[in-house]
Amino acid sequence: MYYIHSIKNTKPIGDRIAYPFNIASILNLSELRFRSPVTFIIGENGSGKSTLVEAIAINAGFNPEGGTKNFNFHTKDSHSELFKDLQVIRTAFRENDGFFLRAESFYNVATEVDDIFEGDQGALQKSYGGSLHECSHGESFLNLMHRRFSGRGLYLLDEPESALSINSQLRLLTRMNQLVNNKSQFIIATHSPILLAYPDAEIYTVSELGLQQVDYEETEQFKLYRYFLNNYQKMVAELGLHE
Repeated sequence: MYYIHSIKNTKPIGDRIAYPFNIASILNLSELRFRSPVTFIIGENGSGKSTLVEAIAINAGFNPEGGTKNFNFHTKDSHSELFKDLQVIRTAFRENDGFFLRAESFYNVATEVDDIFEGDQGALQKSYGGSLHECSHGESFLNLMHRRFSGRGLYLLDEPESALSINSQLRLLTRMNQLVNNKSQFIIATHSPILLAYPDAEIYTVSELGLQQVDYEETEQFKLYRYFLNNYQKMVAELGLHE
């Protein structure tokens, strides 16, 4: 099931001279089509993967700081102007659920959730498993996935692994699969080689040439983690960590 068919960058090439239009993920982007229920965008810090996911989320109707389409809170503007020139092409299907998870502003989302459900702890428990402030950062992410995400949804996640242990990332993969089987679409910016292993996902890496599709075992995340685990003593020595 797909709710977003593709995105188009409507900014003329000659006008892409300033941030965010001159960053790698945007500069050479004309169109990106989504052909899998799960799409990953990967790249180095500063490559623009989070900026791209953020712009897609805003265009899809989500609050720039995260949450559902019904969240209207505002603390501090940190999103780019990219969304103004990014066109989201939707399919004929409409999602019944949706969420934009930004790891960096999740504290603000958790606070907004508490405010919305103030005085109705029963509804808060049912929808989110209780206050997201009253559990660890990682537990709050998993509660969100298991309690709030209900399926037939459009879910945009920005570095969801940032609060998760390896075991929790495996749990996240399992929950993602349940939601995909319940007609959901995911678009995710990540550094995690564990999440990238999701079967049949499309992976786009940000390079100097723009977004390029890559197979899982050809990603830098997979190759570097595998090399490190197989050669960690050599790597530690090369990093000068031994005196």
